[in-house]
Amino acid sequence: MRRRELVASIGSSAALWPLASFGQQQGKMRRLGILMAVAESDPDVRAGLKVFTDTLRELGWEHGRNIQLEYRWGDASGERIASFAKELVQLSPDILVAHSTPPTAALRRETRSIPIVFLTVTDPVGQGLVASLAHPGGNVTGFSVFEASLGAKWLQLLSEIAPGIRRAHIIFNPVTAPYYGLYLKVIEEQAASFTIEAFQCKFTMRLS
Repeated sequence: MRRRELVASIGSSAALWPLASFGQQQGKMRRLGILMAVAESDPDVRAGLKVFTDTLRELGWEHGRNIQLEYRWGDASGERIASFAKELVQLSPDILVAHSTPPTAALRRETRSIPIVFLTVTDPVGQGLVASLAHPGGNVTGFSVFEASLGAKWLQLLSEIAPGIRRAHIIFNPVTAPYYGLYLKVIEEQAASFTIEAFQCKFTMRLS
């Protein structure tokens, strides 16, 4: 099973934890709000969502029969994500699912009572989304699938691809990747061992 499929499968099970306490009452329609950070056309995410809906069906939840799935697509825009977060919360869903850090943070700003399950958040503790990984507290929980030490691995691969490299620029968008500092610290600490100077380059991307 590919990683995106595994994450989607695990995430769908986690998203149903709060619903399990409600049970599948006859004629009762539950609502699940899903806020994605990317565009609807993203092939990897579409593949993962198929696993997500298939797993829901296996657990007894089928869109249009006993659960309503409300998708919103952020398209890498901070403004769209914030707007859709507000819109989803106003629908009063039973559960909210957030894909990556910006949607999770946006949903958390809008509600402290509706359960939020996040996927692919890099540093949930450092971003203040949960109190700890063991005891998240509040209304937010989920899965972190990245490791800060990858920053050193990226430098290693870069030095192998271009052995003579001496300077590297780290380009990031602080709006859509607020967790960049987690990697940046490791990169800056490890750069000297590869005789590389590391420089930061911020940019802001806005998509209409």
